[in-house]
Amino acid sequence: MKQAPFTAKRWRRVEYERLVDVGAFEGEPIELVGGQLIVAEPKGSPHAAGVGMAGDALRGALPPGWIARVQDPLALDDESAPEPDVAVVRGRHADYRDAHPARAALIVEVAESSLTFDRVQKGSLYARAGIADYWIVNLVDRLVEVYRDPSLDLTAPFGWRYASVQRFSPPAAVTLLGVPAAPILVAALLP
Repeated sequence: MKQAPFTAKRWRRVEYERLVDVGAFEGEPIELVGGQLIVAEPKGSPHAAGVGMAGDALRGALPPGWIARVQDPLALDDESAPEPDVAVVRGRHADYRDAHPARAALIVEVAESSLTFDRVQKGSLYARAGIADYWIVNLVDRLVEVYRDPSLDLTAPFGWRYASVQRFSPPAAVTLLGVPAAPILVAALLP
């Protein structure tokens, strides 16, 4: 007997958020990326330290009216609610008590085992959403990858990619686009 091909269910963000609200994923490291439920990278000590350091460095550099949200969801589009390690958004935390922000001025992912996924899939997703500034704190090579200039690319997983990629190692500093913030030392982002 021939078996029917496997079909995955594509989730919409509103369906996912309803399940989150009723506690269906309580304690599970799940996020919605392009309609698929993705298990997040395990949070080992280097990853946790990198997330904390990135959050601290950004909070210290941001002017009033901007916040750094750590591992909180973004209502990115109808099929995605990723939880980037750090997202810089306009406003105050209280502004998001009723809904997650839909846009971020900067997204930072701290990557070790998820490095390829963060470069390819999440990079394409964030580029499609028009995120102008995307950084990967690359724990494998001990540098920061800065992705800018979202561009249409039908070969990318979500049809978009970043046209500009730069890599910075200590003692370099990186400056945020679109946010009048102090430069961030790469060393301040690497555990």
